[in-house]
Amino acid sequence: MFKICSMKYLFCLFAALSISAAVFAQTPKQIVSNMEKKVDSLSRKGIAMTIEIKVPVLGAFSSRTYVLGKKGYWETTVKGTKVMVWADEESVWAYNSETNEVEIRKNDGKPKAESGDMELFSKATDGYDIYIKEETGEAWQMECKKSRNNADKDAPKTIDLIVAKGSFLPLVLRTKMSGITITMKDISFGVPEKKVTFNINDFPGAKINDKR
Repeated sequence: MFKICSMKYLFCLFAALSISAAVFAQTPKQIVSNMEKKVDSLSRKGIAMTIEIKVPVLGAFSSRTYVLGKKGYWETTVKGTKVMVWADEESVWAYNSETNEVEIRKNDGKPKAESGDMELFSKATDGYDIYIKEETGEAWQMECKKSRNNADKDAPKTIDLIVAKGSFLPLVLRTKMSGITITMKDISFGVPEKKVTFNINDFPGAKINDKR
């Protein structure tokens, strides 16, 4: 009698777990949609990330990017020279550590903070078919393939995306456009206004070249 009850109990438990898994299972589209909502909400207080770019022949470059609203700050080191760039809707400030010079010019288009770094996150479900390549206890590794009905000629053919379970935060986004590989990683949220605002007092003795 005990064995029969035990078997019935195990069967019921297994059935309950199976139903629970089916209820809470999410499609790839839902996972990325949840990620987009989370990014949209948190990025209002600013977003920071490391962007790695691999260019054929020229090699690899890495920069740390900070975006807050329509203002941004980018920091990179090229062949030992530190380059720091700030931008808002009207102006761009670029500091070169080798020459100890700050060049100021008009922002001749949309601020980079508004148009570049976050666009790939929003494109993941817009015109893409999404598949789960691998799943671990901590994250989903996904592949977004450009749909046949995607009329955007500039959209990359594929986007590789890693999304954390539980938080739905993006961990890594990688894509390739015109032979250039772009990887976004080390993503965090919350950027102080001071970080994306150029302050001449931070560069005493630097030559100022104002081209506005």
